[in-house]
Amino acid sequence: MQQRLQKVIAQAGITSRRKAEDLILEGKVKVNGKLIKELGFKVSSSDTIEVNEIPLIKEEKVYFVMYKPTGVISAVSDDKGRKVVTDFFTDVKERIFPIGRLDYDTSGVLLITNDGDFSNLLMHPKHEIDKQYIAKVEGMLTKQEVNQLEKGIKLVDGITAPAKAKVISFDRKKQTSIVQLTIHEGRNRQVRRMFEAIGHKVKKLKREKIGFLGVEGLRPGEYRVLSIHEVKRLRALAQTNDWRLKY
Repeated sequence: MQQRLQKVIAQAGITSRRKAEDLILEGKVKVNGKLIKELGFKVSSSDTIEVNEIPLIKEEKVYFVMYKPTGVISAVSDDKGRKVVTDFFTDVKERIFPIGRLDYDTSGVLLITNDGDFSNLLMHPKHEIDKQYIAKVEGMLTKQEVNQLEKGIKLVDGITAPAKAKVISFDRKKQTSIVQLTIHEGRNRQVRRMFEAIGHKVKKLKREKIGFLGVEGLRPGEYRVLSIHEVKRLRALAQTNDWRLKY
């Protein structure tokens, strides 16, 4: 059975399929010693593939959920020498990477894998899964502001999709609010920007859930292996046309 070259590279856990396409176009991929720059090129299991002169080794697929601490970069490396999420996986030999990102100063649920197809599925704009956040913000949110969050906030990159918002508690002495916000988009620093747009700076932010998946039983910096059933449920959530499907 033959598959597209970029798909095989992604499945090997090196990078996402989109990044694999870039590598091919940049002339960094060889098949059986021949430089390939065609995105439609197909390979079989008997072909030898090299990326940046390094032979491709097929890895077993691995899937983890991590409780990302604050002060850690959601990446596999950092040019400023800061701690990255993969630094915590010292006993994992596979070439893993985070699915999506959590801001440096945001904690909570983060999925880690070496499965490029799985990552692309979960990250595709049409298949985004609910992400539930708990935010501690400055000021006391009004009902009108909660409605604004739910209807959509105008940001520089467009109006946000409808969300779910709920005020959990107020601290009148400190003039802060604890708010639960559930979105299904993945824009850069979106939650912080949504609150700032209505005049409430975020003091602390945690992602509590991705779909049905949380970090119960884990402490910041810890992770666990996802069960086969959990991986299947995440795929089902991503593949359904109804992104609000609940289990």
